[in-house]
Amino acid sequence: MRKNRINSRPGTSKFWRLISKLVILSIIIFLALFFIISYIWRVFRASDYFKIAGVITKDAESIDLTYLKGKNIFSIDLKRESGYILESFPEYAFVTLSRVFPNRVFAYFIKRRPTALIKLYKYFAVDEEGVIFNPQNLPGELELPVIDGLETRIFGPKPGKKYNIKELVIALNIIKELRKSKGLKNYKIKKIDAVNALSLAVFIQDIGPEFLEVKLGADNIRYKIALLGGLITAARQDIGNIKYIDLRFKDPVIKFNDVKSK
Repeated sequence: MRKNRINSRPGTSKFWRLISKLVILSIIIFLALFFIISYIWRVFRASDYFKIAGVITKDAESIDLTYLKGKNIFSIDLKRESGYILESFPEYAFVTLSRVFPNRVFAYFIKRRPTALIKLYKYFAVDEEGVIFNPQNLPGELELPVIDGLETRIFGPKPGKKYNIKELVIALNIIKELRKSKGLKNYKIKKIDAVNALSLAVFIQDIGPEFLEVKLGADNIRYKIALLGGLITAARQDIGNIKYIDLRFKDPVIKFNDVKSK
């Protein structure tokens, strides 16, 4: 019997030798570039030329970032530093740090806009997202609505923390809808009683001799605000005699001051 001979194609061994040489050459080039780049990186990190000489801030008051001075501009983790600054200054909603070569850092801040004040063991400001922080002005100077009755809902309030408490969320929604209402946006909210979501009430200034109490409850806030605007417009001549308006039920209830309860 004849034995079958297995003949390799001409040039196959040369092809694989060429591939091997290319792979080895690629590895050598990669390692050379790696060591060169690593050396350049170490030089940059050690050079005094790239040490931070100053920090430029925008829209920030009395925030000291001089602790960054003297550090190498390449060595600082900008994202981590931004998070650290926000934890230290919760009255700001956003901060971004940028490198300005060769030796400067630019810091841009956005302040939280207070929507209301929350009365706890002291007054805290709260923005529309439910994040609380310390107000920079005295409560009387801010002319903001006061949300009352959350003492048993918020324990150990932490500035910079967002609170998704039902009563607080509803109160913030009421403020938002009142400010959007064409008929009511010019009236000021004095206080929101948020002890219980089902009996939540808002006290509106500049309506009547002192203020007007409106009981809204927890649901259909947008509809109730629109209904309230229509009721106030219709009863404008007698608005001073209204003690409160109750919109918690299907039909609105208006109680006048001269009506004595039985």
